[in-house]
Amino acid sequence: MSQARKDTRPRLLQAMIDAFGQADLRRRILLTLALLVVFRFVAHVPVPGADVEAMRAFLEGGTGIAPLLGMLDLFSGGAMRNLSVAALGVYPYITALIIMQLLVPVIPRLQAIAREGEAGRARINQYTHWLTVPLAILNGYGQLMVLQGYGIVSNVGLSGDALLPTVSMVLAMAAGTMFLVWLGELITEYGIGNGISLIIFAGIVCTLPELIGQGYLASGNMGGLLLFLLLALAIVVIIVIFTEAHRRIPVQYARSLFRGGRMYRQSGATHIPMRVNSAGMIPVIFAMALLMLPGVVASFFASPGEGGIANSVVNLFSSTSWFYWVMYFLMVMGFTFFYAMIIFQQQNLGETLQRQGAFVPGIRPGKPTQQYLNKVIIRITWGGALFLAFVAISPFIVQNITGIQVLVLPSIGLLIVVGVALDTMRQLEAQLLMRRYEGFLK
Repeated sequence: MSQARKDTRPRLLQAMIDAFGQADLRRRILLTLALLVVFRFVAHVPVPGADVEAMRAFLEGGTGIAPLLGMLDLFSGGAMRNLSVAALGVYPYITALIIMQLLVPVIPRLQAIAREGEAGRARINQYTHWLTVPLAILNGYGQLMVLQGYGIVSNVGLSGDALLPTVSMVLAMAAGTMFLVWLGELITEYGIGNGISLIIFAGIVCTLPELIGQGYLASGNMGGLLLFLLLALAIVVIIVIFTEAHRRIPVQYARSLFRGGRMYRQSGATHIPMRVNSAGMIPVIFAMALLMLPGVVASFFASPGEGGIANSVVNLFSSTSWFYWVMYFLMVMGFTFFYAMIIFQQQNLGETLQRQGAFVPGIRPGKPTQQYLNKVIIRITWGGALFLAFVAISPFIVQNITGIQVLVLPSIGLLIVVGVALDTMRQLEAQLLMRRYEGFLK
């Protein structure tokens, strides 16, 4: 009877019951949730001397650098809006991670370290942490100087009476970043999923109640609101499809076994899954940051209600301009190819397969295999590039189709939320299958 009742439960519900039924899995899940709650508390601790009300009023105004800070506020779960010690989020660490990924194939010393296996990866990770600290300090100081220009904070500088308050604010923000990185690594080691990704995920999800509240403001256009929700759901489905899409490259290998003093050859077959979107959401972040830079710089020289080059640049790179979205589309496509090729070249699959005695059927091992795989990754990356570019401009498309301007569909947020959710589900699935329980992914 109990088995029959168990079979009638939905797979996802049964999998969660099985997960909580295992003491070690339950401990991992609860620890992950507890550390995310700690992150949410830290996001509401303001830096010394912060004027939270002025910051919130500035973000609601939507002028100058407010759109960029609004994006950071979205990813930090309101920490930017609160001028919290966690206002920088984990983005200095992500920047350091990207810099190290770009430097490894360029610097021979780093290449040698990366080939040392687990010890090499640990050293690269240590260098990434060291690089995060100065990046967080520079980022925090630059952010405070920009906010001072808009009258949100005051007494920021490196001389006179401003020195001590500035140092305290910058160190508090840098310490907040490193604390979040530490929380993320605790989640990765003792919890479920990638800790850094889950912290970003939690920050985005925490803004959903506010988005839902904004949806009521559009209640006068219920048809447009319903269409908005349907398009958002369709985009989520597309993100899931392309995130999971990959091409399988068949690989054969031969192994030598010694039995009874004689050598036997065993052959086997497997495949290499080459993802259509191997670049992730990094190209979208790169393109948005670079595209916002001219408008942010020009906003310092622009005067409200007046003409001039500065105002023209601000309007040209505004999110209401066609030029902005066309350039966004093209830059995302370009960065997708650039980043995907860098990541693929670092893997050096041709040499790895040859070293392991494996080969692609019909392709000579070594350099010809690498050339063949290069052609394959270029072809399938066209699909990933068009997908990312479409998702990047989806807020503009959805707003024009539905006519709803008070709601903004965060494209980067959707990519991160869906990607992190799928990755966490895969890890939980693997933990269940290791314990011989049925998972919830097909």
